[in-house]
Amino acid sequence: MKQLLIYADSLSWGIIPGTRERLPFDDRWPGVLENTIIASGVRARVIEDCLNGRRTAWNDPFKPGRNGLAGIGQVIEKHSPLALVILMLGTNDFQSMHPHTAWHAAQGIRALVEAIRQAPIEPGMAVPPLMLVAPPPILIPAGPIAPKFVGGDQKCGGIAEHYETVARELSCSFLNAADIISSSKVDGVHLDRDQHHLLGKALALRVLPLITG
Repeated sequence: MKQLLIYADSLSWGIIPGTRERLPFDDRWPGVLENTIIASGVRARVIEDCLNGRRTAWNDPFKPGRNGLAGIGQVIEKHSPLALVILMLGTNDFQSMHPHTAWHAAQGIRALVEAIRQAPIEPGMAVPPLMLVAPPPILIPAGPIAPKFVGGDQKCGGIAEHYETVARELSCSFLNAADIISSSKVDGVHLDRDQHHLLGKALALRVLPLITG
């Protein structure tokens, strides 16, 4: 059994754009990923650790527990052994209460990779390989979440390039989600159902060689 950990935010948790509702597992990209891998004949379990509002390495001034760096070592320890860890974070780093740019988000991803590799896993367990997924750029924020993400479409510019640099320097796999999907026009931030399916299937093609090679 291959265990994969998805460490991410609401784009992966499956918020339905314009609502506070959640897509069912089979329609969220982690679920599509698991189902596609299993359909290929590989026994796998995708562990979703996806928290709405999670940043890479920053605190939310209004809600506790949104700093992705806090406790990541214990998350890895709890779910090990892991065949792969997929990080898809950064969108919330561009919320209006933060001054961060894509470069800052990439440094947060770098800190997460380093923390994962130093996690207190049991002796003899392998440090899991990592895949960094650059989330699709924020469009013009709309609807109830617009004030929270105002300006995010500007601050996120260049995110894929900065993440790819970190992936190369730290020997991680990399995927630019914007090559496959786009953020919803409904709220400018989250993913529509069809985009979840596209991303999950595309990731399966990239993941299978990593967990079976």
